[in-house]
Amino acid sequence: MTLVSGGAAAQQTQDTALIEVAQSQSMIWNAVVEEGASIFVAGPRWAGGTGPQLARIVDGRPVSFPDDSWNSWKPGEDPSHKFVNINALHRDPEGRIWAVDTGAPEFGGDPIPGAAKLVVIDPAQGKVLRIVRLPANVAQKGSYVDDIRFNGTHAYLTDAGKPGLIVLDLVTGQTRRVLDGAPSTVAGPERNIVVDGKVLNGPDGRALRVHSDPLEVTPDGQWLLFGPLEGPWSRVPTRVLDDPALRPDAVAAAVEPFADLPPMGGSVMDADGNLYFSSLADHSIRKRTPAGVVSVIIQDPRLHWVDAMFITKDGRLLMPAAQLDRVGLFNGGRSWVQWPVSLFALDLHAHSEN
Repeated sequence: MTLVSGGAAAQQTQDTALIEVAQSQSMIWNAVVEEGASIFVAGPRWAGGTGPQLARIVDGRPVSFPDDSWNSWKPGEDPSHKFVNINALHRDPEGRIWAVDTGAPEFGGDPIPGAAKLVVIDPAQGKVLRIVRLPANVAQKGSYVDDIRFNGTHAYLTDAGKPGLIVLDLVTGQTRRVLDGAPSTVAGPERNIVVDGKVLNGPDGRALRVHSDPLEVTPDGQWLLFGPLEGPWSRVPTRVLDDPALRPDAVAAAVEPFADLPPMGGSVMDADGNLYFSSLADHSIRKRTPAGVVSVIIQDPRLHWVDAMFITKDGRLLMPAAQLDRVGLFNGGRSWVQWPVSLFALDLHAHSEN
């Protein structure tokens, strides 16, 4: 992997390149999707926000989506048709919004029975089209179902709590786990998450470890790229994941190293195979080309823990600055979040030279 410094160019453009698309005084969002003329955001319950789990941006502010009822869950209530803890949003090839509900309201906690699910929503009508339940043998004790990507008749999810991957058959709705506890899915003890020069500790006071978290499918659909939040990344052929007849050892043997990437908040891959990711240590957005060349396209202190990003049809990179390291959970109960929380956009066409 070749690293090309783009810091100087980034500093020159930071005052004008970033456009604030939306802000909130109540939601801490770590996921964003644009579909049609609408932008949707979501954030985990444990981050301490008081707004809805899932919202549509209206006039620069978040409004409950698809409705207030889906965002009204309280402990003790039936979680089957309400969001318990959304960790990710993604758009499938047909333009439908998929919300990944971990089903675990507490960070590091177990999913509530019947709560872990994927909720598929028509973004235009605000109608729930499908609910894919994640059974107890898939969303297990200790699981934190993290994010999702699509490829033909299958989708893939990462489990950041109980390390492994989840394969979803989009036709049948059947799910199964692969690479359980495999080295490629486990956050190693030697890599820390460092933000502003400080190691991020979990609620237990020890350095936080986040297992299989970011993932992308290559544009040709041949490879799934994935890794712990701290890195490094691996890759595995999608044909291997799609074959339920393969033994666990055969799946594990097909995994290869991909790239030694740093701790990141989120990633997105464009149609040319360029991987964009947020480097947590220095508040930068970096681009890795298919040839392995990495460059900084922008660096700005406002891009504090940018999480799951999204590339719009007109070439803008949407970046939710989640500030997750500042939430009370990781700071002895005291929140250092700087309100409002912002969603930024960057014109990638203007930064193609980097």
